[in-house]
Amino acid sequence: MTTTADRIAERLAAEAWPGAFREYQVDALNRLDECRRAGRRRAWLVLPPGAGKTLVGLEAARRRGGRVVVFVPTTAIQGQWVRTWQQFMPQEVTAGTDRDLRHGITVLTYQSLAVFDSDSDSDASGNDVEPHDDREPPGDTPRDRDRPLLSFLHANGRALIQALRSAGPVTVILDECHHLLETWGRVVADLLDELSGADVIGLTATPPDSLTSAQAALVERLFGTPVRGAGLPAVVRAGYLAPFAELAFLTAPTPVEAEYIRAEAERFGEFRGDLLDPGFAASGFLNWCDARFVTRTDAAAVESATGNGTGTGTVAVSWSQLEHEAQPLARAALRLHHDGLLDLPPGARLREEHRTSPTAEDWVALLDDYVTGCLGRSADPRDQEAVDAIRAALPSIGYRLTRRGIRAAQSPVDRVLARSDAKTDAAVEIAAAEAAELGERLRALILCDFESASATLPARLVDVLDAQAGGAWLTLGKLAADPRTAALDPLMVTGRTVTAGVGTAAAFVAWAAARMPGLELAVEPDPEGVVARITGAWSPRDWVPLVTEYFQSGLCRVLVGTRALLGEGWDAHTVNAVVDLTSATTVGAVVQLRGRGLRLDPSWSDKTSNNWTVVCATGAHPKGTADWNRFVRKHEGYLAAADTGDIVSGVGHVDPAFSPYAPPAADTFIAVNAAMLIRAGERDRTPERWSVGRPYTDELVHTIRVRTPRRTQTLVSDRPPGRPLPLPAPAGLEATNLHRLTLWFAINRAVRLLADAAGPPPVSTFAYTVAEAMRDCGLSEVGADAVRSATEPDGTYRIELAGVSTAVSLKFTRALDELVSPVDEPRWFIPRYELPPLPEAPRARRAAARAWLRGRAPANVVVYHPVPAVFARPARRLDIFAGHWRRWISPGTPIATSTPEGEGVLVTHRGRSPLDATTALRVAWH
Repeated sequence: MTTTADRIAERLAAEAWPGAFREYQVDALNRLDECRRAGRRRAWLVLPPGAGKTLVGLEAARRRGGRVVVFVPTTAIQGQWVRTWQQFMPQEVTAGTDRDLRHGITVLTYQSLAVFDSDSDSDASGNDVEPHDDREPPGDTPRDRDRPLLSFLHANGRALIQALRSAGPVTVILDECHHLLETWGRVVADLLDELSGADVIGLTATPPDSLTSAQAALVERLFGTPVRGAGLPAVVRAGYLAPFAELAFLTAPTPVEAEYIRAEAERFGEFRGDLLDPGFAASGFLNWCDARFVTRTDAAAVESATGNGTGTGTVAVSWSQLEHEAQPLARAALRLHHDGLLDLPPGARLREEHRTSPTAEDWVALLDDYVTGCLGRSADPRDQEAVDAIRAALPSIGYRLTRRGIRAAQSPVDRVLARSDAKTDAAVEIAAAEAAELGERLRALILCDFESASATLPARLVDVLDAQAGGAWLTLGKLAADPRTAALDPLMVTGRTVTAGVGTAAAFVAWAAARMPGLELAVEPDPEGVVARITGAWSPRDWVPLVTEYFQSGLCRVLVGTRALLGEGWDAHTVNAVVDLTSATTVGAVVQLRGRGLRLDPSWSDKTSNNWTVVCATGAHPKGTADWNRFVRKHEGYLAAADTGDIVSGVGHVDPAFSPYAPPAADTFIAVNAAMLIRAGERDRTPERWSVGRPYTDELVHTIRVRTPRRTQTLVSDRPPGRPLPLPAPAGLEATNLHRLTLWFAINRAVRLLADAAGPPPVSTFAYTVAEAMRDCGLSEVGADAVRSATEPDGTYRIELAGVSTAVSLKFTRALDELVSPVDEPRWFIPRYELPPLPEAPRARRAAARAWLRGRAPANVVVYHPVPAVFARPARRLDIFAGHWRRWISPGTPIATSTPEGEGVLVTHRGRSPLDATTALRVAWH
């Protein structure tokens, strides 16, 4: 007997996608097929936004046959799956959204499954557009913890599970499945256990490398090893996604906000002054830090650092051990040193992240260590008073002291920065600038965290922030009130309402009535008459497609929305500017936000997109970098084209001068924004920066950026210490005027040569040394010929090893970083001999050159470099490295730090930089 499931399977197998799949889509489908042939019935596929995950998922399900059930996070995405199927295969197998699975393709929201009996106020039909993740999930009480989570489901959810069990062969597609790691994970995991015979395909744009260890373990348990599709840069380079620029608009708090932040900073500043006073407690804070990090001989400090609980003896803890076991604390200590409050700890090396003042997080790490390791162990009344003072001061930076240590609390300053009125003003400026550049082509999307604030502002912020600050409603109001942007007919769409300027709202209602006869809508202006709600008998299923079409047609050129509705899965191929006002920092959310502008526009073949992030920062408060830190997290691991044409991860692709550890100085904000607006207008250069159409390997390569005080030349000493570098002198220097003239030219030439030769060799020669040594040690297949170096406009050297794997490039950059950076605790040193610098005075310079010509030069200067750990052992690697050192850099024999000579070098050179260089490690794509 032929069942409905059999007929669906036969029809699916007979159908075929009428169009052509792209190369990377074919590759992804083939990989999924390989998983199926290998017996894996579950797969987790990663493709970038706009790469056609929906199409790939539908085709993969078609190949498997049987019913298809798709779970998606929002109703907007739900409608898109149905429409895609109707375009994909509009024949006998229909697509729908009914829970009874009457259709061959059923698309449901995750909420339609995850509705619990306690959620009686939820919409059981699945119309929710935002997850209800602010409540404690069912089953978290000790009594219920062992019960399957599905047992808590609403009757509708249980009925859906029964229908899935009875559906016969079924393929379950989990769209945007990174949500399984956040909101719906336990529910879906239990569901998949119930459907052990089903094929399951998870689709996401979140790279596996960005997952935490716990998330990666869950993915492995549910799906096995993720199936990697093409990366975002590869799809852009191949021309299947629009090239884009990552831009930032930096703002300072408004005067009212700044005054509030200044007052909060004064409170903490007064406390910090007291804290640094030796009389603050019986055991002073700086004394504790010195014992903890510099001498590292305090018994309590040793116990706290190692966690061994012995508290016995005075055993020095190595810096590498302390940094490994307490990295945030070690970083805070080095930033304290950077501010001149602490000696450099022995063995420590200042890196890019340490060359900034301590942040609120750093002070908290140090204070937590001070309280738990020192004050909390003391019975002295003065130390207890110090604890009380710390407890009173912490709320000003967003923390509180508990019995278990210092814990994060809601930070008013952070809230002010995240929702600053200056950020909303910046969005208006960006929209106006983009409109001036693109005119009628502009399709700008502005994304906020919420429509309007659901909670009342704390009393202390009532006079500081607007109650709706940071929301879509206030943003729309400012756009509608500014003449430059009001002409763009801005419109707001969320999961609860559609709103626009009064004139725009009326125009939309008239357009919608013609588009959908029978849909009765009304315009309800707000009391101020600037914006108006559009009301009627409709829901997000109706208004999201309508608003999208209205926006795409150009009748509205700026669309404001929430990231929950428009931040992922929502398709509008005309979007060419995205302004991010959200506080989202998870990789999944960030990738989705930026993906809104990447789809190709059939009406504009040369479309490019600008992705803006608005940041509010101030140096007036230890918490003043909180919004900058969010900006940094948004770009961690995210690859984009920098202004230089390099495709790199991190904030360097926004501006190579940006540091992930601190924002630029406030007095540079105007210049930075001006440069960003200029770059935003250079859309014709964006494809060039991405090198669209050129070959690629789709690999990550680690790079190192080195900044030195001066450019060095190629001439180096090849003489041992104590002997001068001889320069050729003309014969007969004591004769005739002609000879005197010759001598004059020889001395001046010697001055130039010696001035060029003094100091270290070029940074590139150190890179050649490392590359050659790695090749001869069997650690790489390439040598010096594969070193690529370039000089940035600011004088920074950018160096990488080309044509190698990601792992090899990481090993190369780490070795080069160790070789040129300040000394910590290496196993070996290797000396480098320099010519001494010439005197500054012209007469003294000529006298020194004359001495060189006569063979009476001073001894060479010796500088010691740490041998990179990768070459420190075995002995063969050390010998190979030393040989290349002598070829490229200088004569010299490695010195073990375990010898008396090496111990002496370590004592005198620890913490010193052999090149006076600063380094930064970055990741690039080729």
